[in-house]
Amino acid sequence: MEPVHLTKQAADKIREIMIRENLTGQELRIGIRGGKCAGFEYVLDFTDKSNENDFSYESEGIKIVVDEISAGHLVGTIIDYLDGLNGSGFKFENPNAQRTCGCRQSFS
Repeated sequence: MEPVHLTKQAADKIREIMIRENLTGQELRIGIRGGKCAGFEYVLDFTDKSNENDFSYESEGIKIVVDEISAGHLVGTIIDYLDGLNGSGFKFENPNAQRTCGCRQSFS
């Protein structure tokens, strides 16, 4: 099961960050945590180890780990990277979100 899929633009940006921060060989940890205005917020981080109950897979050549609890809230999510006049950043398209906040970084 692949809870989250990266677009090519998101994967390219992640590779760029990994090279710049000397994180080559690490995995991208995607998850959620309580907080922000809508209830949950998305978390992206790098890790050099996965846990026993993590889902581990690749998307667009990026090794990804998602913890078991986050995976249930993220199934079908697509992460894109946008770079434009109104700012740049990762965009989460989560079909499980009942509502999102204006910051687009939190959902319920």
